[in-house]
Amino acid sequence: MSKIRITKQFDFETGHALYGYDGKCKNVHGHSYKLSVTVIGTPISDNNHVKFGMVIDFKDLKDIVEGEIVDKFDHATVFNKNTPHVELANELQSRGHNVILVDYQPTSEMMIVDFAEKIKYKLPSNIQLHSLRLQETGTSHAEWYASDN
Repeated sequence: MSKIRITKQFDFETGHALYGYDGKCKNVHGHSYKLSVTVIGTPISDNNHVKFGMVIDFKDLKDIVEGEIVDKFDHATVFNKNTPHVELANELQSRGHNVILVDYQPTSEMMIVDFAEKIKYKLPSNIQLHSLRLQETGTSHAEWYASDN
């Protein structure tokens, strides 16, 4: 049977700041991210299976991505935990804000690597993560491909 790729898109709002950066993004700001998740697999061929003909149920893919990424990052502010932004992060958290501290500079490039790791280990064994595309603005995005990694 043929291998098929399916893609689901997710939208979320996230703030961040790039410590040490030499431009405007050193300031706390936010983006309306669009995350496209593409998986690859063989459609279920058992006509008695409730998901006959599907590679993966779009709802199942949605549950994975929302649970690992969207529900955590939506309306959160992301900071590198090894920067002085930690003081700001602690202040925001003490006031009830959703703050995520990460081990990396929260650029689209590094966020997409983090997202790939989180998603691929939650997929069923017969489904592989093929690619991710994280659109930060209307004209800028980062892409991750399993074949490159």
